[in-house]
Amino acid sequence: MSGAPAEIPTRREYLKGSGALIGGGLLAGCTSDSSGTNSNGTTGQSTTGTTADAGPYSVTMAPMGEVEFDSVPETVFSIFPQYADMAVALGHGDAINSIYVPEMSGKTMNTYYERLDGVSFDWKGLPDPLKNGLSKEMFYQLDSDVHFVDPAYVSTQKNWSKSDVEDIRNNVGSWFGNFYSGTHDKPPEGYRDGYQYYDLWEMFGTVAEVFQEQERYQALKKIHDNALAKIEDSLPPKSERPTAVRVTYSNGKFYTYHLNKPGYWLADTRPLGTTDAFAEEDWGSLWGTVDFETMLEADPDVILHLWGLSPGYYLDEIQTKIENHSAGQQLSAIQNDRFFAAGMRYQGPIMNLFQLEMTAKQLYPEQFGEWPGYVTGKPFPEIPKDEQLFDRQKLSDVIAGNF
Repeated sequence: MSGAPAEIPTRREYLKGSGALIGGGLLAGCTSDSSGTNSNGTTGQSTTGTTADAGPYSVTMAPMGEVEFDSVPETVFSIFPQYADMAVALGHGDAINSIYVPEMSGKTMNTYYERLDGVSFDWKGLPDPLKNGLSKEMFYQLDSDVHFVDPAYVSTQKNWSKSDVEDIRNNVGSWFGNFYSGTHDKPPEGYRDGYQYYDLWEMFGTVAEVFQEQERYQALKKIHDNALAKIEDSLPPKSERPTAVRVTYSNGKFYTYHLNKPGYWLADTRPLGTTDAFAEEDWGSLWGTVDFETMLEADPDVILHLWGLSPGYYLDEIQTKIENHSAGQQLSAIQNDRFFAAGMRYQGPIMNLFQLEMTAKQLYPEQFGEWPGYVTGKPFPEIPKDEQLFDRQKLSDVIAGNF
């Protein structure tokens, strides 16, 4: 490819039919990478302290290295919602022009945002970059200033060569993303030299540099650091912590995930240090698959169900299926009402704050207050102010540029 392909459909034509809900198998494994593992943005937000014509400047992150910017990006291609959440947090949510399964990602993000004054994500009409496989034509169609996507990840996608990756960078806009920090899985051949893993808030800091929003980032990080300090100060001794597992249930099987391994996909469970019921299991990939009998044998005190706040996979529907199974109804977590809706692994900073608070309550109600439960399709539940890990108004103010 040396230029824009001919006869690209219009954005409106492309969008027809997009937004279909994600299926059980895709939810379980998310999307495939090389190892087989499987904006528009905000309301009432300013960009205090920066202007769109700031520049030139450079930002460094692996695997791209140093990336040059002439000015603050106004249009941003995103696949996974952690980057959209970062943009919203920094007051640039309206720059996002694409997102993975818009109805799922957008509605889940707004489930949290509805508890924040003046914050929302307008996902309707955004294309899903993975709906029909990652398309080079879409990159040309959207003509974004920057692509919040890891070029190493892109190189694993069907019909993508290294020259295609370079072509988009040279003819459309730079790549700026790091996919494998989510799992600490090995990147594909050709990208392993110098590849670096970042935690969620380190990655967020580099994205803040892209938007030239370092002050806002520091204010947000302070809120997060304070929340972590509250968690660390209140955790019970390890001997008194429950056993737990994080799963996705689909078609009679539990896709099981570790809780305390490295990677920002676990940024909402690792700080809580609960006892992973499958800690000793090495599945040879990012997750394992167990049947009802194996789950009953482990019988964790708490089961956290991924995507449980997301349309197409709400917890009440899943719980009914498990309760109707002879082994499922015997699980302690089912019998003791400790089968809970968990959030998304593709979490940015705002999502991470809410998901930390939610999971803390689910695991340690005596220390952090009872989790009130999630009502399908409704906003994140109201939490008494003295039981919140972070101040909603303070977070809203920072997102709005008042800090």
